[in-house]
Amino acid sequence: MPANTPEGPAAPAQEDPSRRPDIPYQRVLEGQPALVTGANSGIGKAIAIGLAKAGADVVVNYVTDPGAADDVAHAVEAAGGRAMTFQADVSREDQVAAMFTAARAQFGTLHIVVSNAGLQRDAPFEQMTLDQWNTVIGVNLTGQFLCLREAVREFNRRGPDKVVSAATGKIICMSSVHQQIPWAGHANYAASKGGIDMLMRSLAQEVAPRLIRVNAIAPGAIRTPINTSAWDTPAAYADLMKLVPYKRIGEPDDIARAAAWLASDAADYVTGATLFVDGGMTLYPGFATGG
Repeated sequence: MPANTPEGPAAPAQEDPSRRPDIPYQRVLEGQPALVTGANSGIGKAIAIGLAKAGADVVVNYVTDPGAADDVAHAVEAAGGRAMTFQADVSREDQVAAMFTAARAQFGTLHIVVSNAGLQRDAPFEQMTLDQWNTVIGVNLTGQFLCLREAVREFNRRGPDKVVSAATGKIICMSSVHQQIPWAGHANYAASKGGIDMLMRSLAQEVAPRLIRVNAIAPGAIRTPINTSAWDTPAAYADLMKLVPYKRIGEPDDIARAAAWLASDAADYVTGATLFVDGGMTLYPGFATGG
């Protein structure tokens, strides 16, 4: 109860409307080792910790900042999971293969692969360099291909394990609302995410008869360090909310919970789907009042 003051009862504390309540995870991923790429910060970090809270052991992939990766591994362990870190550039075939080999050596197999690693190299189209184009496509799209291919190979090698999961394996591709919403000045990024959509659906169609499920998550505006300027002042936040009908920014844990659900048997009949976690951004709010 709020304390009384000489002026009368104090007003109840106001919660930050931009943050959602914390909800306990259900441990539905016990016995299912997972690999999360780009897991030392932002959305990948949240997914690694969220999967651990749901019961999974986790391979924490990173390219730079091993200290941050170690911190995520410690958080995974604090959540009850086993953890290992592995440095690998997902655009490099040899490094991706080595990462999966190390994961098998540590955990025996993998049941869940979250292909999250991604980056931006923004420029107006006529000023975009071939290196900027190739870097984004290499990590965001080719990197997904390489990780998904190794995941399917591992799931094929192991085969079904009905003791721990109805599916032989679960793959989650990290996409973006920009697989659907054009983004001027970010043509390489938007093209990579559009490519992920068709890569994910084509693979889902191909491997579904083997009980391998392949889905994607498409985040909208999420509170991460990479986009601090979009939300760290009241003016910036108010401007951002013009694009979000639900009127709050997403938290990394919103994406983590979506990943935990997609990886669980609760989503066993879901494959080839993109789950938009965007507060309604893809509803094109500019047309809410008739355009």
